[in-house]
Order: sequence, then structure tokens, then C-alpha cells
Amino acid sequence: MSNDSSARIIEGLRAWIAGAPPGARLPSTRALVAEYAASPVTVQKALRTLAAQGVLESRPGVGTFVRAVRVARPHDYGWQTAALGAPRHRSPGLNTALRTPPNDAIALHSGYPDRDLLPERLVRAAFARAARSEATVARPPSAGLPDLQAWFAAGLAAHTPVGVTPPAPGDVLVLPGSQSGLSGVFRSLVGAGRPALIESPTYWGATRAAAQAGVEAVPVPSGIRGPDPDELDRAFERTGARVLYAQPNFANPTGARWSTDLGDRVLEIVRRHGAFLVEDDWAHDFGIDARPTPLAARDDGGHVVYLRSLTKSVSPSVRVAGLVARGPARERVLADAQSEAMYVSGVLQAVALDVVTQPAWRTHLRGLRQQLAARRDLLVEALREHAPTTYLEAVPQGGLNLWLRLPDATDLPRVVRECEEAGVVVAPGGEWFPAEPTGPYLRLNYAGPRPGAFPEGARVLGRALARG
Repeated sequence: MSNDSSARIIEGLRAWIAGAPPGARLPSTRALVAEYAASPVTVQKALRTLAAQGVLESRPGVGTFVRAVRVARPHDYGWQTAALGAPRHRSPGLNTALRTPPNDAIALHSGYPDRDLLPERLVRAAFARAARSEATVARPPSAGLPDLQAWFAAGLAAHTPVGVTPPAPGDVLVLPGSQSGLSGVFRSLVGAGRPALIESPTYWGATRAAAQAGVEAVPVPSGIRGPDPDELDRAFERTGARVLYAQPNFANPTGARWSTDLGDRVLEIVRRHGAFLVEDDWAHDFGIDARPTPLAARDDGGHVVYLRSLTKSVSPSVRVAGLVARGPARERVLADAQSEAMYVSGVLQAVALDVVTQPAWRTHLRGLRQQLAARRDLLVEALREHAPTTYLEAVPQGGLNLWLRLPDATDLPRVVRECEEAGVVVAPGGEWFPAEPTGPYLRLNYAGPRPGAFPEGARVLGRALARG
């Protein structure tokens, strides 16, 4: 029988239950089969659905009965206040980028690409193959599957200039996503109570990872062209920090891409201070008008700890990242990862490796660049037309976001609230600053769903700003 038959039975039984007292016994399966002219399988499916919803309860050998309504008793968890004490680091609430909006909303807030931009066919096929492989029952090595380690190393080696030793597969650690990698790096390379330099604004997950590790995040101002190297040098000198977290390619949220000269100057500063640069290459697969060139490819002295995630480009369900580190730093991060998670699911590693080694992966990335360009340009033009008081310092050459400056007098919470009331979800820029925001900003994602609604989203934003 069809699902329509099951739905018809459920609707009929709900009407019967509504008029029956708690504990009433339902007619037998045979009687229901006759009443609804349905098969026993369809009737049982309907009964199971209602039982799962808490409407019915089955008593084997006795029958099926209307479940009595239980009055919820409030629980008192007050004792936990004394047991837990005050938190050392109070985390802020859920970041706007992780919110799940209503289906009909115009979602300009997300940090992830739309499903239409993912290699869904490749991912589904990879999961099917992984399910038939040894990965379902075998424990993978703590540092990752050797073939996946080799793939991450080769990706970085492809950018390594002559005269620089490329990374080896053994320099790679496979981690359960870049967020886990950042947490491990801050714990193992910085440590609680010590300073780390962080671009401002920057990826909100990095500031949270630092806070959770007890690290003192020292903001270094950075803009569409990256940080001021002189200011960076002074920050190292002033704080004694030995770690800098940065995104040289298509930074989240600003979209900044460092020039070659700036990258060389930052590397020189890091080396002179005997420090590490944690390079988050989150947007490696999202180049549009330019291809990312990792700074780690120009360093073989172990100063750059390189992090590349596949979660956004392959699938949110494939939380796999590669971290490249050399020398004792790698061993410290590995020891931390073993303590936290022991190893990454072999199935997820097998799926990630399968996807990125298929010839169709390259084809997908070429198409992805074209789609991202079209979406980015559509949103930029819509903002210019419908929200002309906003300011975009530069159109990013890659990544997923626009970093939009609003007029100085803007009441940002009001604008965000009015946009959401009109069905447009936007991300307030203050969430990307490790210290106080330097002005009212929005981070808008042009890789989200329903790009055809971008002009309407810009109109809503423009009206909200005009009312201010």
C-alpha cells in the first residue's frame, strides 16, 4: 500500500483517539484492516508511527491502548550550581552562522555553502563504497589513513617553490574538522594563560577555541589587504607571543587575500620572533578570480602550521581536516588529538579520500568557481542598487562572504531584527571581532540557498537602513 494509505489510517485513528478516554483499547488489527481496506503491514506501520509520537502504547499479548497524558513534573537542577561552580570561560551563545532559519527565509547568514554547491553525487557514491569496505570495522591509525595523509601533503607540495623542501605524508595529521584542529593547536602550542596573536576581525570559531583553551587572544587589526606588518611586529614584541593565527587566503569574514610581499614580510617576522604561524586555509577550494597559494608552501623550517578542511567543500557530514606540522610541534598536536578523540572515523576518512581523488572532483571545482562568481556578483549588484548606503571596500576574489560596512550611526541590532522580521537572516559583524567591534558590519554569505532571492534580501536590508 502507498504512504497515502498509511496517512489516511493515522488521520482516522487520531480522530478516534481524540474522543476516547486515556487507556481505551483500540480495535484489533484485523478490524482496522477491514475498516480501512488496507493491508496488515500498512495498519501496523500507522500504529508504529502513532506509538513513536507518544499517542499510543502497545502491550504485547494484550493489545494497543490510548496513552494516558502525563503531567510534566518540573525538575530541580539547582544542586548543579554548587557542584559546577562558575565557568572559567563563559562561552557566548550560538553563533548566527550556525542558526537554522525557517525554510522560507532568505538566508544570508550561514557559514556553509548551499547543498546545490556540493558534490552530492560523489559523496553518496563514496559513502556506498565505504560501507562495503574494511573502513566500517577497522581502526584507522591515529595520525590518519596513509593515503589521505599523502593527498594533503601533495596538495601543499604542488605550491612549493624550488629550493624549499615539500612536506612529507608523515608531516600530516588527519583531524575531525578544522575546529577540532584549532582547539588542539591552541592547547598544545600556546597553553592556558599565554598570549596568541589573532587577526581582528577573524573567524569566530578561532576566538572560541582560544577561549576554551584558556589562551589570551591578542587582536591585531587586519583589513581587506591583511594585517599591517609593522603593527604585527610590535604586537609580537609587546606580548612575547609565540603563535599567530591568520587566514592569508580569502579570510573569513573580510575576504582578504594577502599579497606575496605581505606574506613574505609576515613569514620573516614570525621567523625572527621564533614563533609559529597557524595558517587556516579554510577556503582553499573556493577561489573565484584567484587561486590560493598557501604560505606554508614557502616554509620548511616548521614555523607554519597549516590547516585545511574538507567539511565545507565536500559535505558538512564529512568532518575531516588535514593539519601539516613539522618537528616537535607535530608530536604535541598529535598527542593532544589522541587524548581528545584517539582517531578520526575511518569511514569518514575513506569517503573524503574517495571524493577528492575522483576525476569528477576537479570538474566539480571548476563548476563551483563559476557558480560562486555568479552568486557573488548577483549579491554585490543587488546591494549597490537596493542598499546604496552600505559600503563594500573590495569584492573578494574567493571565499563565501561579503564583509559589508554600514553607516556609522546604524543601530545594528535593530537592523538585524527588522531584517529577520521581514524574512531575511543576516549575521551581525560583531561576532567576528575578538575585541570590541570597530564599526557596524554585516557578514553576508553569497553561497547560501535561493540566490534568486538575493535582490529581495538587499531590498529588505536597504529599507531597514533607510528607517534608521
